[in-house]
Amino acid sequence: MNKLKINSMLFLSAFIWGLAFVAQQIGMEYMEPFTFNSIRFFIGSIVLLPCIWLLDRKKNASQVSSHSVDKKTLYVGAICCGIPLAFASGVQQVALLYSPAGKVGFLTALYILFVPIFGIFLKKKAGLHIWLGVLVAVIGMYLLCITDSFSLGKGDAYALLCAVIFALQIMFVDHFSPKTDGLRLSCLEFLVAGIINAIFMFFTETPDISYILAAALPLLYAGVLSCGVAYTLQVIAQKDADPSIAALIMSLESVFSVLGGWVILHQILSPREIFGCLLMFSATILAQLPGKRNL
Repeated sequence: MNKLKINSMLFLSAFIWGLAFVAQQIGMEYMEPFTFNSIRFFIGSIVLLPCIWLLDRKKNASQVSSHSVDKKTLYVGAICCGIPLAFASGVQQVALLYSPAGKVGFLTALYILFVPIFGIFLKKKAGLHIWLGVLVAVIGMYLLCITDSFSLGKGDAYALLCAVIFALQIMFVDHFSPKTDGLRLSCLEFLVAGIINAIFMFFTETPDISYILAAALPLLYAGVLSCGVAYTLQVIAQKDADPSIAALIMSLESVFSVLGGWVILHQILSPREIFGCLLMFSATILAQLPGKRNL
């Protein structure tokens, strides 16, 4: 696969993920956070089933077949990855109740910095570029989120918590994905996240079928495109992509979340907030350009 095709697939993934913030915020106009997420992840899990079947057919005899997958590792990995995914997505949906899609998208992108920082506790050193990225991100976060009263808004705080939980989820995925089939892991991970969100939905929310049907388009976008299509494109492209380049391209989802909020939802950011966004995007570049991601 040539570089242009690989980068195009990763770019499309970032574009889909960025606009997913808009779909999620629109969905919140019709239903509560856990209801949206439970349906979204169930759709994503179902969509991946034909993808698994098609990719299995294309595998060479020398590759790991569907029958040789270690089921214990697969199931443990799905649970370990699905639990933080469920909570991160839940917190993110709540953040979208209080903050614009673009701002939540940029703050969520801080997981790119949190992952190598958390790696320090696993005795994985972070280079100077990581600390420079953290410094730039903190300045950008201040400009983007801190109000005149020197406090984070409620939605901003939830988005930051989301980034922390997503960083943990990424570390689990990094641990288990080399040990099992990536698409199967994702399919079951979505299923676990859907079940957890459904439990919270039944205990804390009042799902209404009429509102669910009214939100069919954002649900299908978040489930089919964001979970199913974008993840499949990422898995296929990253087999032949340079990790640092792939991570950089995918971090563009934060830019697309702002552009999507501006074009579709007419959400306007102040010059100060725009400059904060630029600094935070620069921080993600600093965190990845010097070399491979050490998760």
